Amino acid sequence: MAKSDPDAGKKERNKTIRWVVTIFLVTLLVSAVISLISEELLDGSGIFAAFVILFAIVLVGIVFDIVGVAVTSADERPFHSMAARKVPGAQEAIRLLRSAERVSSICNDVVGDICGVVSGSASAVIAARLLQNFTFNWPRAASLFMSALVAGVTVGGKALGKTFAIGSATQIVHTVGRLLHGLRALPKMFGKGKKKG
Repeated sequence: MAKSDPDAGKKERNKTIRWVVTIFLVTLLVSAVISLISEELLDGSGIFAAFVILFAIVLVGIVFDIVGVAVTSADERPFHSMAARKVPGAQEAIRLLRSAERVSSICNDVVGDICGVVSGSASAVIAARLLQNFTFNWPRAASLFMSALVAGVTVGGKALGKTFAIGSATQIVHTVGRLLHGLRALPKMFGKGKKKG
């Protein structure tokens, strides 16, 4: 028994280290992709289009925050009866709930924080565009306005999102489960299509 405890502790530590390294690498990859896409879209776009892109980035962060909260709030029991009735997405929802800590970490910390950083960069680009196109008595007003706007929309959106996520946790998790189920079914659908052709 004395030998098994150190072994179990070592396995747990290795598991934690692997998870931290995975999160680090995923964060680097996702951050690079989102930053690249946002920069490409913002480059040469008008002010209105730039605002749309900015709010799209903020919205992505809010949506993932909602999913992260819902996964930690939802009860697993309803999904077992759904899985018994072979309801699409039920099995995926159970897997999400059994990995709630990791799913929440990815949704809230990785995607949420990355969207926060990228939206900050995008707001700075828009502030620079505003200064180019409009005259301000106090030039810093543009950057302050953009920072305050992004912070207000992000914090307010996440506050509303958390209330919604807690109240509709089961529906949200099931929706994500159905989405994952659909994504898993896509290769099979395309595979069948190729065979018929």
